[in-house]
Amino acid sequence: MVEVEDVLRRLRRYPDVEAVNLFAVDAADRLMLDVAADSLAAAGNGRVAVIDDGYGALTLGAIAAHDLRDVRVHQDLLTGELALANNARIVGLSDRYRTHELGPALLDNVRVVLWRLPRALSGLAETAEAIARYADPEVEVFAGGRDKYLTPAMNEVLAESFGSVRASRGRQKSRILLASEPKPIGEPRFPVRNRLDDRDLEVVAHGAAFSGPRLDIGTRFLLDYLKRMKPDARDAIDLGCGTGILAVALAKARPGIRVTATDQSAAAVASTRATAAANGVADRITVLQDDAMSTAPDNSADLVLCNPPFHVGAAVHTGSAIKMFQQTGRVLRPGGELWTVYNTHLNYRGVMERMVGKTDVMGRNRKFTVTRSVRGLHHAEQ
Repeated sequence: MVEVEDVLRRLRRYPDVEAVNLFAVDAADRLMLDVAADSLAAAGNGRVAVIDDGYGALTLGAIAAHDLRDVRVHQDLLTGELALANNARIVGLSDRYRTHELGPALLDNVRVVLWRLPRALSGLAETAEAIARYADPEVEVFAGGRDKYLTPAMNEVLAESFGSVRASRGRQKSRILLASEPKPIGEPRFPVRNRLDDRDLEVVAHGAAFSGPRLDIGTRFLLDYLKRMKPDARDAIDLGCGTGILAVALAKARPGIRVTATDQSAAAVASTRATAAANGVADRITVLQDDAMSTAPDNSADLVLCNPPFHVGAAVHTGSAIKMFQQTGRVLRPGGELWTVYNTHLNYRGVMERMVGKTDVMGRNRKFTVTRSVRGLHHAEQ
């Protein structure tokens, strides 16, 4: 166990936001590794899958504790995937696991699944269906999280795909839902589709995509300003694209513009590709899984649209949004525009002034503020 603790102590969140109140390992990770220990030891090599392992604690902890090889891993968030890769390199375990998309390559013949529970019930349902469809009939699922994020509805969703669902005893404000006896699964329910008649848009959404197939109220407010956004823009980026509504609306409104949609979520990227195809603009939208435009060249865009998150994982933290604004200042050409919608109480305006350029409030309602920031001729903050 000393060896496992040594591994866990060395883990970092990088390249995700790092702060004194944000951790790479928590009590839920440790509880899952302890409760699943006998099952992990019995499963052996190639028959363990880890899903949405925040920063590698479950994957690397299980490998260290049981000398496992060929562990299969799926991370929805790119920052989690990159953090796991960095941490595996640090502790010398990079050759012990492989990453996969959610599907048969991840789950075929798997006997044990370690899974950090997502907050979205639709994401929970899509993953539970995949496990029940592809894994070994004797699979044991250890799905854990912090007590404050677990709800009775999670048990009900898991029970749609598994004959046995029960909760472990809690420890340090953490708990595990233990699922087994997978049920026969019919046609996949995901992705789901929804027609937005008032916007003439078809939305396609995988379970873990933000806001699902609906038009969230912040994006709806930002769309009202679409015609005013830099009319001569040639290259635009939908930053944190979700299901791709902003990217698709822009491409449909301006046939001559080139749009890149980026998100760090694999579910969002898949959803945006499907939404673009459903609306006939797939040939004009490039969709990338990326961490806050980190791969976009300097001075490469005329327009960036952004509805930034105000959560980092489960914690309320503005670090992700600030990272987005910092990258926007680098990626926009001089005179380029950032159009942002955000919860008014977050008051991002000063940050955008500093990192992008002159920022004006273009609209405000009871909950949201829409701003336009113009990239100045000054050197953008790096």
